Amino acid sequence: MPIRHAVWRVLPQPELLPESTLASEQLLQDMIVADPRLLSDEWMLIGKQEDTGFGGRIDLLAVAPDGTLVLIELKRDRTPREVVAQALDYATWVERQKPEEIDSIYRRFSNGRSLGDDFRARFGQPLDEDSLNGNHQIIIVAASLDESTERIVEYLNRRDIPINVLCFQVFTYGSEQLLSRAWLLDPAHTQISASAPEGPQEPWNGEFYVSFGQDEGRSWADAVQYGFICGGGGSWYSRTLQLLNPTDRVWVNVPGSGYVGVGRVTGRVQPAATFKVNTPDGETPVLDAAKRGTYGREYVDDQERCEYFVPVQWLQTVPLEDAVLEIGLFGNQNTVCKPTTPKWRSTVDRLKEKFPSFDRV
Repeated sequence: MPIRHAVWRVLPQPELLPESTLASEQLLQDMIVADPRLLSDEWMLIGKQEDTGFGGRIDLLAVAPDGTLVLIELKRDRTPREVVAQALDYATWVERQKPEEIDSIYRRFSNGRSLGDDFRARFGQPLDEDSLNGNHQIIIVAASLDESTERIVEYLNRRDIPINVLCFQVFTYGSEQLLSRAWLLDPAHTQISASAPEGPQEPWNGEFYVSFGQDEGRSWADAVQYGFICGGGGSWYSRTLQLLNPTDRVWVNVPGSGYVGVGRVTGRVQPAATFKVNTPDGETPVLDAAKRGTYGREYVDDQERCEYFVPVQWLQTVPLEDAVLEIGLFGNQNTVCKPTTPKWRSTVDRLKEKFPSFDRV
């Protein structure tokens, strides 16, 4: 059913705040440009009111940490069919943009700054031109959601078109207005759909890819010693860990270094505050045992930004300096994904040669 919710003041006698409206949807767009966290903590805005050449302009354009582009359309006064059709039409323009064209879009938006430089500053990693715009997702921003829009968006998602709706509601509190937001669908689903690169696809082979971000925040040596994989610093990095279930096989890649291990998942994802590992002294909280990384200790009480862990029984691992790095192996910035490109099948075939204990019981 359409997204609607209410807000109460917390009092002995709860007070329901009346619903209101913004003066204009242009105000909402201006607020998003001023503070993109209204949309997501994990996207970087790179353009606004970009002319598609199709007789229209894209409201906002963003990029995710893996180079996926995010097309953002405000519903304004259009009908559900009009806004969805317009967004899909604009997506045909987005998918054709080359890295140099995307850089030009960003230079116009940022008064001449370099997309590569600002991407590195924002995400802490270099922009890989090969993955930039490897896919895209569509986000419709609406002040309200109707049943027709919901049906259309859910239908497209069932067919792996990465489209979602972010619904904002406005409430009055005295002389002020308060803004709340809610997603129609779990953003993880849209993120996962958008992580599949363009080009030939094939049925998923049942093997999970894991990107392990080795840095001062997390340590591969800790992961091997205590049996885990992890991700955090924002829900974009942690939410895909939800894909994993006990007995799933994972192949772990450290971006920039190569593949370092294969293992079997033994449990479900848990936040750092509750995850425990086995030590000679018995079960110990991971933040007390794993000392080679920080693991977002400062965010342990923040469900969005804290580190999340999945327990793994390692079948075979190698030290970071012996990582398997070869031309043609699959790579992706998502913490976990289910690749459906033929490149993933050939990568797994090659990794099974390098890690012959991959199926050890």
